[in-house]
Amino acid sequence: MNKAELIEAVSEQVGLAKSQVDDTIKAILATITTELSKGNKITLVGFGTFERRKRKGRIGVNPQNPTQKIKIPPKNAPAFSAGSELKAAVQTGKAPKMAAPKMAAKKVAVKKAVVAKAAKAKTAAKKKTAKK
Repeated sequence: MNKAELIEAVSEQVGLAKSQVDDTIKAILATITTELSKGNKITLVGFGTFERRKRKGRIGVNPQNPTQKIKIPPKNAPAFSAGSELKAAVQTGKAPKMAAPKMAAKKVAVKKAVVAKAAKAKTAAKKKTAKK
């Protein structure tokens, strides 16, 4: 699944416009990135934890010249630890049943009704112009 597919799936689930979902996902990712760059940990209970880990400097091997040793400097790296619910879902192959927001179900039903009504009106208009 890529970002566009994620946006579409979330949009259908919560009943919001794709542009709103896109903005929300961008804001979430920007917030996670900002907090990690500050050294803060982000914990989403059941899903997992994002954190910044320090990697020690070490001696490595130059891939172009395997006999040559190179010094790899220490650095910070992002890390993710999966939570218990995510681990269980991956292990069993079954996603946990998540309750969609109550308003989302209503919005989806209303949206489907509006789309159906618009389609009906469009076909009626075509039939009317075809008779003339």
